[in-house]
Amino acid sequence: MNTGLFIFDTKARELKEVTAANGFEVQIYCCGPTVYRDAHVGNLRTFLLGDLVKRILNFSGIDSNFIQNITDVGHMAEDIVGNEIGEDKLLTQSKAEKLDPFVIARKYEAGFHADLAKLNVIPAAAYPKASETIELMQDLISKLITTGHAYVGEDKCVYFSAQSYPSYGEISGNRLDSLKPGHRYEYVEDGAKKFHADWALWKAAGNRSEMIWDSPWGPGFPGWHIECSAMSLHFLQGHVDLHLGGIDLRFPHHENERAQSNAAAGYEVVENWVHGEHLLFEGRKMSKSAGNVVLLNDLIAKGIDPLALRLCFMENRYRSQMDLTWDSLQAADSTLDRWRRKYSQWLGDGDIDKQFVSEFTQGSLADIQRDLDTPRALQQLRKLEKDEYLTGATKAKCFEEVDHIYALDLIRPPKAKAEASAEITELLEKRAAARVAKDFAQSDELRDQLTKLGISVKDSPTGQNWDWL
Repeated sequence: MNTGLFIFDTKARELKEVTAANGFEVQIYCCGPTVYRDAHVGNLRTFLLGDLVKRILNFSGIDSNFIQNITDVGHMAEDIVGNEIGEDKLLTQSKAEKLDPFVIARKYEAGFHADLAKLNVIPAAAYPKASETIELMQDLISKLITTGHAYVGEDKCVYFSAQSYPSYGEISGNRLDSLKPGHRYEYVEDGAKKFHADWALWKAAGNRSEMIWDSPWGPGFPGWHIECSAMSLHFLQGHVDLHLGGIDLRFPHHENERAQSNAAAGYEVVENWVHGEHLLFEGRKMSKSAGNVVLLNDLIAKGIDPLALRLCFMENRYRSQMDLTWDSLQAADSTLDRWRRKYSQWLGDGDIDKQFVSEFTQGSLADIQRDLDTPRALQQLRKLEKDEYLTGATKAKCFEEVDHIYALDLIRPPKAKAEASAEITELLEKRAAARVAKDFAQSDELRDQLTKLGISVKDSPTGQNWDWL
């Protein structure tokens, strides 16, 4: 079944139409969070990508089955070149907070769902947890051993044989014969692996005493990559129409997942691999060391509507690197409040031009169906806002219709007009003084500062007047 939605497929390196192979619903898998900390806004960009896809399909009358995993075991820390080393991230956080690792997992999983709700994300059909699907992973590992794609090493770990899968590297462009030890895969120096690019499907417990399970190969825990293969094959009945994730997962995670899934199934399991690009904040990659990790609650603490983040993401293409700033978030917050004010003013203003509403809505959908071009669609919404020939009622109806896709709560009552803060009052006074002194350069600079704070200033013969944007 065709959907009319075309998205860039990382493996094919071209736009491909999303289809429903089973003829009635699109099977979607999206890599979920590792629940050892709160998701930052960079993580949320990928999760909102999945929600946008779901909403486009829903708006087009097409059902989807959306599965998103919860990684609560098996994800190790990484060193500078991406090798999985050291202790499981959950166990590390467990020690830091002096709490049981599963208490840590459920705590941050709850925070993840709370953040999604604040962003109007439609819940997935299921959120399978790694810790609750160990049997699925062990069954898949056993099948890979039986078919010669995996083996038990001398260290009692089970490894996938990368050389057993000839088309390895088609997603990322990496070739096995070009990969050197230490190049973003698990590197083991003791010779337990037959080939240096092989990776662990099951890891022997060793000295680890928590979060371990019995297995045919001895006590241990699953590797990170195997969980997505096991879950997607099981919960999506052996075929994935659309696989979503951040660009950082393209290699090695998705490359390894593809090899595992296809080796077990005997065919190409995933039809479309789609990746969202990196997010910078104030020009830098977010990291604890840089001190610029931004959470959704940080926005809320500054009085910014969480949906301003959603709007910022949609004003940028999903597969372009994006630089998010506090200024852009403040501007998006002001835009949302302005649109909600105008919507409330437009209601009941004249008759609704139903033909225009239909054409505008279909035009917006067509823009977004072309590789999720939300920036272009939002430009049309801004033009609509300023159109002097349409009735207010027609504009309001257009806002209502497209908000089924945007999910920005455009019909929500606007904020009550608040008094100016001390900061705003001081800037207004400085600007008035600059006008009197005919220092128009400073006047313009102060106007720009006020605009960023959501204040519109207009000059008249009697002085300056201000209002909230």
